[in-house]
Amino acid sequence: MFAADVMNQLKDMLPFLIPIVIIEIVLFVLALKHILTHDTYKRGNRTIWLIITIVFMNYVGPILYFVLGKEDS
Repeated sequence: MFAADVMNQLKDMLPFLIPIVIIEIVLFVLALKHILTHDTYKRGNRTIWLIITIVFMNYVGPILYFVLGKEDS
């Protein structure tokens, strides 16, 4: 019975989770693309930002990069 309740709760939350996961993946891919194609950063270097973005993949890493690491054009 417990597993069925959990599955029903997951089904109810799925419409909210899908957009969140899509946004997370898009942020991650954009951050990685920018890190790998640019040579200058406000703070740190490419290696540090790759590690931060990959380790803190759930929003935190990409957002930190775009706020603190991305060089202004």
